[in-house]
Amino acid sequence: MLNNPYFSKKNIRMLLFRLLSLVVFSLLWTNVFAQRERDERAMIHNFKGLQYKTPDSSIYINFRFRMQNRIGAFTTSGSDLGFNEYEARVRRLRMRVDGFIMNPKLTYSVQLAFSRGDQDVDNTGIANIVRDAIIFYYFTPKFYLGFGQNKLPGNRQRVNSSGQLQFADRSIVNGAMTLDRDFGLKAYYHNKIGEMDFHLKGAITTGEGRSVNSTDNGLAYTGRIELLPLGAFTGEGDYSEGDLEREPKPKISIAAGYSMNKKTNRTGGQLGKELYNPVDMATLMIDAITKYKGWAYSVEYIKRHVDNPLSFSSSGSLRYAFTGNGINHQASYVFPSNLEFAFRYSSLTPSIKILAQEGRKNILELGATRYLNKHRVKMQLNVNYLANNGNYAFRNPGNKWGILTQFELGI
Repeated sequence: MLNNPYFSKKNIRMLLFRLLSLVVFSLLWTNVFAQRERDERAMIHNFKGLQYKTPDSSIYINFRFRMQNRIGAFTTSGSDLGFNEYEARVRRLRMRVDGFIMNPKLTYSVQLAFSRGDQDVDNTGIANIVRDAIIFYYFTPKFYLGFGQNKLPGNRQRVNSSGQLQFADRSIVNGAMTLDRDFGLKAYYHNKIGEMDFHLKGAITTGEGRSVNSTDNGLAYTGRIELLPLGAFTGEGDYSEGDLEREPKPKISIAAGYSMNKKTNRTGGQLGKELYNPVDMATLMIDAITKYKGWAYSVEYIKRHVDNPLSFSSSGSLRYAFTGNGINHQASYVFPSNLEFAFRYSSLTPSIKILAQEGRKNILELGATRYLNKHRVKMQLNVNYLANNGNYAFRNPGNKWGILTQFELGI
């Protein structure tokens, strides 16, 4: 083949020149085409998703996806470091579409889940693929209503997207007492008093989450207020963990909320298995977050009250709704290289009414995160220690270590 005149140096140079010319021409043509029809085709803009807008601006679509792949292991006890539990799975795989139709005042948000852990199959027996399906109408830029299914205005860590977390999972406090998603009518209003921003949020919903029970005749009523005395965070950083924006001036947000879920049929209100008889569930939430030059600290306190949390079937089987309180602290620092170290302390204390079913839990956790493209592309490593019944001794029954690594990728 080397003796073939077609492969002479002259012909090879000519071939390379033609290929280079074709590449340059293609790039120039693509740029001209993109400038001419930028509003008529899908495009990637600042890596915030795949976007499409019609020439008359009557329809806008922003498409995003993200996945979280993880592997973890847990020890048999605090003193025996031999692993006996393992986790290896796609924790989340979600597709999201946001946009408006006819008018920017009429917007929508749709989010679908495709991993088993995201579909609540174990609790409901049904693959609940739809996470968000809500329509918003903006009466003014400061006031809008939502109708459909999305997150309630509950505790800050729940309202934080799972793609904006600095640990692979939310805290045990959130896991036991969060409000999560629900279907109904929501209202949002924000304004300023001097230099202080404030947000008011409210909702009237079914109270049964993504698995609506048609026999329930009670509703959930939720309200929340947020005060930002030093002004708004950069890039809405009050709902993103870690100070990736490296706030040049101190920022703080203080919030409180309350929810009354009447006659809910689920152990966690909007989440959990079905109870054998409905209960009234009241949840108080207080939280705060502050950020400054890479440092971040957040605290969250939740208290839940249920009059009669124990639920028995006709055969004597028991299910119970969690009642008690918990507090969660998180502190972190992001280096200029986008490497972050974080510490978390969580304490969950059940009410005396359910002490026979659930004991007190405390978790200490260290996290290291390497942000490759902020929260959209990151690698996480978490190590935690669970102390059962408030006893940190390694030999205490129920104590154990855990290690978890997770890679997240999304647009």
